[in-house]
Amino acid sequence: MNETQHILIVDDSLAMRGALVRTLRDGRFHFEQAENGIKGLEKVKSSHFDLIITDVDMPGMDGFTFCKTLREEALINATPVVILSSHDKESDIEHGFQVGASAYLSKTDAKEYLPGLVDRLLKKSSMIRQRLVLIVDDSPVIRDILSEGLIKEGFQVATAPNGKIALEALLDIKPDLIISDLNMPEMDGLSFCQTVHLRSDWSTIPFIAMSSESDRSKMRQFLQSGASTYIIKPFNLDQLIITIEKLLSDHFLLLLKERERFEGEQRLMIASIASLVEALEARDPYTRGHSEAVSDMVTSIGKKLNVPAKEIEAITIAARLHDLGKIGVRDEVLLKPGRLTDEEFDLIKQHPVIGAKILEPIPSLKKMIPIVLSHHERYDGKGYPDGLKKDQIPFWARMTAVADTYHALTSDRPYRKGMPQEKALQIIVEARETQLCPKCVDIFIEWLFEL
Repeated sequence: MNETQHILIVDDSLAMRGALVRTLRDGRFHFEQAENGIKGLEKVKSSHFDLIITDVDMPGMDGFTFCKTLREEALINATPVVILSSHDKESDIEHGFQVGASAYLSKTDAKEYLPGLVDRLLKKSSMIRQRLVLIVDDSPVIRDILSEGLIKEGFQVATAPNGKIALEALLDIKPDLIISDLNMPEMDGLSFCQTVHLRSDWSTIPFIAMSSESDRSKMRQFLQSGASTYIIKPFNLDQLIITIEKLLSDHFLLLLKERERFEGEQRLMIASIASLVEALEARDPYTRGHSEAVSDMVTSIGKKLNVPAKEIEAITIAARLHDLGKIGVRDEVLLKPGRLTDEEFDLIKQHPVIGAKILEPIPSLKKMIPIVLSHHERYDGKGYPDGLKKDQIPFWARMTAVADTYHALTSDRPYRKGMPQEKALQIIVEARETQLCPKCVDIFIEWLFEL
């Protein structure tokens, strides 16, 4: 969570409010303050808060009444409320949860435990707001009760009256959790559950089965078909919401661990390939650092164009690996100081294809292949390996071509010294609409003169 989180602190003690701000001081947080529940309600009605911390003993309106009013008047949905009080008897804590608090903490423990508690509650709240629950039940009453309760808690909701219609909905939406009744027309809950778990892209969605039947064999059959849990109607809505939060939290953590493992493996793979590029460039002192320099330029241009972070990450890696295929070109050809023969140049022209083939078996690197494969295509269609022209060439391959050309012109080579910037730019401008994309040339020059 990198965005600013807004926190409201409600306490009649100015000193205590200041102490809490200091305890939670973090660049992510923006704080507002109120001296009692009445002032707190005014703040909540006029502004959005991601988390509220309230004392209990306050004049005008105490913390319990403040919290209860927030929930009863639906002034907040998934916003966590922390009751922070010197009253820490079991009955006080129980009362706090009864009026809708998300957590109850003693003031004596605030300095030690409050930062971690706030962080956990904000992450959980953010997780809930992004989660879509699909409710499948032939009863409009049940669908309405569940929808209203889940929306009140901050979830997004979609509904379907039976399994058949729910399967059609799954072609357009990807819910984070499914709640399904057992007995429905067209397609019952068990058949629906079994069908969902036959599809690899749906099978990981947590599935809650619900029914008025308490038959143990039915429960076992549902669970064996992939359901995460089974609840009996009539159910307690609060208990169901806690079950949903637990399932989503556990599922979220599993996905997070899997993503961390995947990203770790990707980093190792990229590091290994990057070391190959470094070894390649070490063969020729004149090209040492070329790939990294081109990558730095293209990355900086991506940031200038406000490209999303994930896309910039891919662009950075792809530009770094753009000459990877040269690892498959013989030294006597790659390092030849004089003019290449036609046969030798044909070998050089294979390096984009070789680089693409090296990356192709690695699923996480496939989106980087277009830059590696097409950075020697020409805007006029006379490039290689495929003779693409104009917009047939991927945009970031065209941009890499400009950066590649600029760095090659301004760097020392065995057969010449690097050109001054002015001369290199003159050549690049002359190559607009023939070798190089005019739009990319203009963006490059504009970026260069902003440095």
